[in-house]
Amino acid sequence: MVTVRPARVTDAEGVARVQARTWQDAYAQIMPADVLERLDRQIDARIGRVRQYLSEGRYQTLVAEVRSAVAGFVTYGAYRDNDRPDQPDPAVGEVLAIYVDPRRQGMGAGRSLMDAAVGALRASGATEVRLWVLEENAPSRRFYERYGLAPDGARHTFQVTRDDGTVVDLPEVRYTMALDHDGRLANA
Repeated sequence: MVTVRPARVTDAEGVARVQARTWQDAYAQIMPADVLERLDRQIDARIGRVRQYLSEGRYQTLVAEVRSAVAGFVTYGAYRDNDRPDQPDPAVGEVLAIYVDPRRQGMGAGRSLMDAAVGALRASGATEVRLWVLEENAPSRRFYERYGLAPDGARHTFQVTRDDGTVVDLPEVRYTMALDHDGRLANA
């Protein structure tokens, strides 16, 4: 059974490990191998960064638990416009990250996390939800489309740095979903 609850600072290790495992699984054919291998070598630093952002509370993070272990997480908040990064738009919500441990996928954790994040964004007054996804990440794109999101034509580049310092540009596409005033999905 999947339980969704607000993340605590003590969840930092579980969140960091889920993110690393999910990147290594989902991006194996998308990102350079050295970038993904580095995640294991730098797990302690990643845990520290997660601990810091959880304690800051700038964005909300929920975790999905299965048998008292973090099986996934979602981070959401007001939309970050690249042109105005210090002025997030409260009318537009953003799912900044959603990851489910590959060993726990197919148990409803992803759907439960999306439901909770979208519900919280709607309750905060958002009339639209957006997220960015790597263009080549077909499984995630299918998940978002089944959920009711659709690409809106916006494109962006996500950059990763290889061990040799080379920067690799990975294309991202933006997905969006309108929420109606009753809190239902407007395009569902």
